[in-house]
Amino acid sequence: MKTLLLTEGAQGQARSYLAKRMLESVAAKLDITLLDAAQDAELIIVIGDEQPQDTAFNGKRLFIGSAEKAIREPEAFLAQAMAEAQSYQYTSATAAAPAKGQMRIVAVTACPTGVAHTFMAAEAIEAEAKKRGWWVKVETRGSVGAGNEITPEEVAAADLVIVAADIEVDLNKFSGKPMYRTTTGLALKKTAQELDKALVESETFTAQKSSSTASSSKKKEAVGAYRHLLTGVSYMLPMVVAGGLCIALSFVFGIEAFKQEGTLAAALMQIGGGSAFALMVPVLAGYIAFSIADRPGLTPGLIGGMLAVSTGAGFLGGIIAGFLAGYVAKLISTKLHLPQSMEALKPILIIPLIASLITGLAMIYIVGKPVAAIMEGLTHWLQAMGTANAVILGAILGAMMCTDMGGPVNKAAYAFGVALLSTQTYAPMAAIMAAGMVPPLAMGFATLVARNKFAQSEREGGKAALVLGLCFISEGAIPFAARDPMRVLPCCIAGGALTGALSMFFGAKLMAPHGGLFVLLIPGAITPVIQYLIAIVAGTLLAGGLYALLKRPDVEIAEEKLA
Repeated sequence: MKTLLLTEGAQGQARSYLAKRMLESVAAKLDITLLDAAQDAELIIVIGDEQPQDTAFNGKRLFIGSAEKAIREPEAFLAQAMAEAQSYQYTSATAAAPAKGQMRIVAVTACPTGVAHTFMAAEAIEAEAKKRGWWVKVETRGSVGAGNEITPEEVAAADLVIVAADIEVDLNKFSGKPMYRTTTGLALKKTAQELDKALVESETFTAQKSSSTASSSKKKEAVGAYRHLLTGVSYMLPMVVAGGLCIALSFVFGIEAFKQEGTLAAALMQIGGGSAFALMVPVLAGYIAFSIADRPGLTPGLIGGMLAVSTGAGFLGGIIAGFLAGYVAKLISTKLHLPQSMEALKPILIIPLIASLITGLAMIYIVGKPVAAIMEGLTHWLQAMGTANAVILGAILGAMMCTDMGGPVNKAAYAFGVALLSTQTYAPMAAIMAAGMVPPLAMGFATLVARNKFAQSEREGGKAALVLGLCFISEGAIPFAARDPMRVLPCCIAGGALTGALSMFFGAKLMAPHGGLFVLLIPGAITPVIQYLIAIVAGTLLAGGLYALLKRPDVEIAEEKLA
């Protein structure tokens, strides 16, 4: 039977993922073929509590079941689904008719890596909205694309659109709706306040076209350079991960095996170093420009990025090229007015040509050589750095990674490490990822060694934090930091600084900037392995041990509140 599996957002990302994997493992036994789209599906299975609201499912058999049963008894769950599924019918008229007095909101979440903040912010918005009795649906723009997509009928019926995004995302389908924009960090940590502000401060959104209005231009400026940079980094990141792992696989055959033409090692190096890493800077520059000027900025941004590579200006030149191309393209788009008969030529011919010429000439004659000299000096300093300086740099980067759990300081350190990969400088990235794993691992460790100081819910959160820490998702420590910031943050910063310093002291190198300890499955991705693990364990023990000592038992806190 052709079947589509769906997960309802309130189940939580971890339970939903586990339930889907368990069902997938037994589906073949029951002659069930799992599909990715509803079009050809004969059966729709929803893991959750709420009925979906999508006209695409009309006329198909639908079953709703709990995640707990799907995890414990996946075979029985699927058998029950096939036996008890009923015909589904949903209309746009139903969608447009909310309960009396009920607020209807739709939201979009997106973060640079598309992993942790994207989904945690989505869950926070859903939980707070449901607590207020609102109807809510959140679309996640994660690393694998859009999830839980909002339909045109749901957009039409919505009273408010909330966009919690740290990067630029396509919002054209929400044109004409009241919209409030915030960040994933605020949506996660101050959910109630952000929803209150959304009700008061939302403004009607107008989709940006080639000739932007003054209001849309003003809104775009409010986004800020930081978000444009993170947009570029988010598109560059998969390129860096794929390229780094290909290079690591090449090293499996020997550090210099790739020099032998015609071998598999040479082919892997050509894929990783010769292609993926060669595209890093152009993609970074292209999508910085895209974030600023939308599609008109992409072509001059990519061209400027390629010139940054060819002139030796590296990632710094790429960043400059991206911003230059974006603002030039935006200026032409908004200020150059042509007869109506020629307007269609602007995005196809005029903007790409003029913006590319200005950006390219600036990179060749003005930016290229000075920035190339700076990059050469920076690379030489990093590679020739003495042990003392390396330890200090590692401690600084490690502390930054643990300062705000995925916030601006954390992202600044991460972007610095990723950018250095283009210069074949791998040690800072190793220190950054190691330190980024410390906060959630430390919180999980603290809940194990000082169980009596934590409530049952915190102990369960500690188990989840351990898993997230192994995956290099620093945000796993956010629930603890939000509850007790004055103790958690200093402990994590101390542990992260120690881990970063030890990683640099040991000379650890990392080829792929994400994945946590799971990149150990790729031989050569992390070297040296034992010392790298020692650095992570040392920081975890320091941060977790300190917090276990400083943490006040929940009973004591409760008594103080009652007093």
